[in-house]
Amino acid sequence: MKRNRGTEDASINLTPMIDVVFLLVIFFMVSSKMDSGDSGVQVNVAAADMRSMARTPDQRVVEVRNDGTLLLDGTPMSSEQLTQTLKQQRDAYPGLQVSLKGDSDSALHRVVQVMRQIEQAGVRKIGVSERR
Repeated sequence: MKRNRGTEDASINLTPMIDVVFLLVIFFMVSSKMDSGDSGVQVNVAAADMRSMARTPDQRVVEVRNDGTLLLDGTPMSSEQLTQTLKQQRDAYPGLQVSLKGDSDSALHRVVQVMRQIEQAGVRKIGVSERR
């Protein structure tokens, strides 16, 4: 009796060999020395002036106290100083926003007067809230 061997499919399974090659590649990548000490190229980087890159904050807070005191981000100032400071900051940053906070005991006319001063400084985005 003779067997017919011509119909059998002779193939080699390559999956284990690919796995071993892949593991070898990972091993050599992990174990190789990554030396960036002496690259041979010397680069001089110019120093940046951080003051020129700084910009004014997006939002300032103006507080109107019940005794008439004005505070810009916690700093007391007069009405004229407030208008001038906000005008300078709005010129430097056109998207300036101001949050106006008044005491619950503050006179409404004083809060409205400060709001007009903020508008005279050129600020168009004004939020109003009660100071707590």
